Amino acid sequence: MEPAGKHYVVSRPLYSEDAFAKDHKRTTRKSKTLLDHFKQYFTCDSKRAKNAALSLMPIIGWLRIYRLKEWLLNDIVSGVSTGLVAVLQGLAYSLLASIPAWYGLFAAFFPVIIYFFLGTSRHISVGAFPVLSLMVGAVVTRLVPDIGPPANITGFEGLTIDEQRAMVSASVTFLMGIFQLAMGVFQVGFIVIYLSDTLVSGFTTAAAVHILVSQLKFVLGLTVPGISGPLSIIYTLKDIFLQITKTNICDLVTAIVVMVVVFIVKELNDRYKSKLPVPIPIEVIMTVIACGVSYAVNFKEKFGVDVVGKIPSGFEPPTAPSLEIFQMTVMDAFPMAIVGFAVAFSVGKVYAVKHDYLIDGNQELIAFGASNIFGGTFSSLAASTALSRSAVQESTGGKTQIAGLLSALIVMIVTLAIGFLLEPLQKSVLGAVVIINLKGMLMQVREVPYLWRKDRPDCVVWVVTCVASILLGLDLGLAVGLGIELLVVVFRTQFPRCSVLANIRGTDIYRDRKDYLSMYEPGGVKIFRIPSPIFFANIEFFRGKLLEAVGFNPLRILRKRNKALRKIKKLLKKGELQVTAKGLLAIGSSPIDESEDECNMEDLDLPSDYSHLPVQVNWNSQLPANICVPPVPIHSLVLDFAAVSFLDMSAMKGLKAALKEFIRVDVNIYIVACDMYLYKKLQSIKFFDDEIQTSMFFVTLHDAMLHILERHPDTTNVDSVTEKVPTGHTFDNLGNGRSSLRSRMVSSKEQDKPVETKL
Repeated sequence: MEPAGKHYVVSRPLYSEDAFAKDHKRTTRKSKTLLDHFKQYFTCDSKRAKNAALSLMPIIGWLRIYRLKEWLLNDIVSGVSTGLVAVLQGLAYSLLASIPAWYGLFAAFFPVIIYFFLGTSRHISVGAFPVLSLMVGAVVTRLVPDIGPPANITGFEGLTIDEQRAMVSASVTFLMGIFQLAMGVFQVGFIVIYLSDTLVSGFTTAAAVHILVSQLKFVLGLTVPGISGPLSIIYTLKDIFLQITKTNICDLVTAIVVMVVVFIVKELNDRYKSKLPVPIPIEVIMTVIACGVSYAVNFKEKFGVDVVGKIPSGFEPPTAPSLEIFQMTVMDAFPMAIVGFAVAFSVGKVYAVKHDYLIDGNQELIAFGASNIFGGTFSSLAASTALSRSAVQESTGGKTQIAGLLSALIVMIVTLAIGFLLEPLQKSVLGAVVIINLKGMLMQVREVPYLWRKDRPDCVVWVVTCVASILLGLDLGLAVGLGIELLVVVFRTQFPRCSVLANIRGTDIYRDRKDYLSMYEPGGVKIFRIPSPIFFANIEFFRGKLLEAVGFNPLRILRKRNKALRKIKKLLKKGELQVTAKGLLAIGSSPIDESEDECNMEDLDLPSDYSHLPVQVNWNSQLPANICVPPVPIHSLVLDFAAVSFLDMSAMKGLKAALKEFIRVDVNIYIVACDMYLYKKLQSIKFFDDEIQTSMFFVTLHDAMLHILERHPDTTNVDSVTEKVPTGHTFDNLGNGRSSLRSRMVSSKEQDKPVETKL
């Protein structure tokens, strides 16, 4: 009865690479030189100019397809909702950066205008991002500490501490934009691929912990100096606990009430999001209520709470950044540029997939670079995107960045006209809003048990990145996380899971022999699979695993054979070994000085020299004069190169040496499924010689196995083979300079069974 499923039958010749090349002519492709690439890059025509304009100004592309009647109302609703949230988050996140609250509003206005024209994502909301704000805050408090003199910067003369901090924030934002713009111009948007989801998850979880600790002083109403650098979180917690008895009860109660209400309503938003036309903007509602209550009761005077205070009406005039601050913060601005872009690109990619359009990583770098340069000129806080704010823009029906532009108009109205209404707002309320929005990032810790069960190296990356970022700070923590991630990649490629394959009976399929029950493994054949590129770091591991798979060291056997040949030649020369009709017969046995065999160790690694020897040695038979040489249990070794994408020069030398060691002990080597690019590279570097030839390369693994079964028809299932060594001091006659095939005693049951070679 035929098994269920479809079948296919292919009838074709058995192909080695040489035979395949004869039957199938390859096309000739001209390789472009560096000059050709240079000319192509700088050649311009009308089509390329049009594509460049569309690429640089993505607004042209989506404005042409804008559905005015269907999308405009959605964008207006989304823009107003997002703008209200952006105002609140701008005020709150500026506290993370240790700058006056109104500078956070600038981040929701100036960068949004530039991104409207240059950005490729239609749904992300550009503005302040808590992790980025915290990283800016670390630089700000380092250069302008709460206690002690500020850094020696010429531009600080005559400025208040708030103005000094705003200057540092703006300069860092400007420098961050320069880095992003430069990376976009030089087309290095691919750099984001080195920030894996696991690393970003661990990093943002640590950032959430930092944000939580930084907001405790506002929630508790304490005066705690800002601390930056390694272990800053420990010192901050120490200062908070030392002052815990000075907690402002009014601030604490207000913050708890706000957090409880916001948490409950957010949960309801998530549970009933399919029934609600738009999410309830509870943060905005609670902020308005808290602001009104604070003004009516006069919390500032009665309870001594810390409030937002006077918000200047209007924007800051454009100012040039400080070059002195550039020099002091260059090592801080670069990781900020990477983190800001990585988060924005990740969020943008999610919405691009959901709404079926493409975003360009390099253009996103240009857009955010220009946005931050423009924003930094007007004293804006560093801009990226916040997940919660982008979710509001998308979930309320936003279709394009017109919603983002309208949100910027809302921010402008608040800044120019009604900002004074927010002056009595308690900072503890802003701190509570920030803390409650950390839920998503803090809950990422639930990934750790899952990662430990599914992929422990990834779990190590998560834990190390998170712990290092918490203890050492976000900048050093990110560097440590990247280092660990690269080490994990090296570990995976340096120590791959090599395996020995066997045939699934009746098919042309080969799998790890440990994974299946019905396997056919021909005797005398080993199929070794290499599942990764081979390069200088793993070539020795590969050779070690190969020796482990075959069960013997060919170099050791070659040396013993060459020693044995020396001894045989000396015995023949002394007349203690004679040639008879049955082979060689040992007459006497005088001891031979072993030191003579050791005098030229280099010669022992060369191919065996059978010249001046009247017989061919059968190395698997018992040798005369107590000469012992370990037998070689295989006659063919197949290397599956299907997963080998490249070989470097060190690996090629190591591979060539390993192959020659096997060839010199009469093991036939077959390399299968080798990538054609790799095969051509081997030819170009003169990998092949008299011993290693192109004839050992086969198109598929099954082609090589059929070839081996054709050459060795006595090959049988290894489980039914019993190795027998004939007795007697005999040697086969010298034929072509190679030892004859080993004799095998095969069970009659297995000998009568034909070998199935279905394709």
